[in-house]
Amino acid sequence: MLVNRSAVAEIFRNLTATFNKALAGPKASVWPKIAMRVPSGSAETLHQWVSSFPQMREWVGEKQLQQLRGYKYLVRNRDFEATIEVERNDIEDDNLGIYAAQAMAAGDSARCLPDEIVMELVNNGFTQKCFDGKDFFSTQHPYAGKAKFSNRGTKALAISTLDEAKESYGAARTAMRLAKDDAGRPLNVNPTLLLVPPALEDTANALVKVDRLEDGKPNIYRGTATVLCDARLTSATAWFLMDGNHSVKPFIYQERKAPKVAQLTGMESDHVFLRKSYLFGAEARAAGAYGFPQFAYGSTGDA
Repeated sequence: MLVNRSAVAEIFRNLTATFNKALAGPKASVWPKIAMRVPSGSAETLHQWVSSFPQMREWVGEKQLQQLRGYKYLVRNRDFEATIEVERNDIEDDNLGIYAAQAMAAGDSARCLPDEIVMELVNNGFTQKCFDGKDFFSTQHPYAGKAKFSNRGTKALAISTLDEAKESYGAARTAMRLAKDDAGRPLNVNPTLLLVPPALEDTANALVKVDRLEDGKPNIYRGTATVLCDARLTSATAWFLMDGNHSVKPFIYQERKAPKVAQLTGMESDHVFLRKSYLFGAEARAAGAYGFPQFAYGSTGDA
């Protein structure tokens, strides 16, 4: 193939179409259920709003303004990229099939970026701070003055006996359902999503689907949750219970710039001159942040 501007332009139009088709493919299955998309308009975003949980009340006299507490939760956006190097020799030799596959893979990766970011939040939730200065999964989250609530456990997800199921999954459900706002009012949390790694998928499915547990007793937790299994969870023992029924979610996908095509196709560019190759890929700017810990419970599963 003769390498000229029109030929290179046509190649990159095809690569762009392939990338965009993969980008618009089947949507991610996990992150929209446990995270909310929050747009970002600058290099970093202040999420001070997460320290206040306003609820409707009877309007008697003047309105009660929700005062934001002194938390400053600043989240800086990160840069992401996936780049393909198209060799000039491959264009001359009409050997371009592999680049279509690479463009498709780049589109798939860009589509899954929110999932990657949110799963990173889940994995780091036992050691990474949220807006109140505590680990996101913590036994010491403050609310209503000096009161504390816990969204962290250590019990393994168990189905051997009803007592073990109560001590693990049941205890998590109870802790979440008792969650209150800063005024001490129940938040009516209803955990219905059980997020597990592949090592716990069978246990989780049995816990919410079988009629009887392994000790023969009736399974009182049948139908209480939907199982979400994600291989990006790094612990084989940790499991997570979520409430994804509210408009606000326990995690935040902060988006500054959605994935878009970036390419270097100039015939006289330094890169082409020095390396005999053109560049094609995707760029994005985004970050992850922690939302309301009342809507998530995490157990390390090591006890």
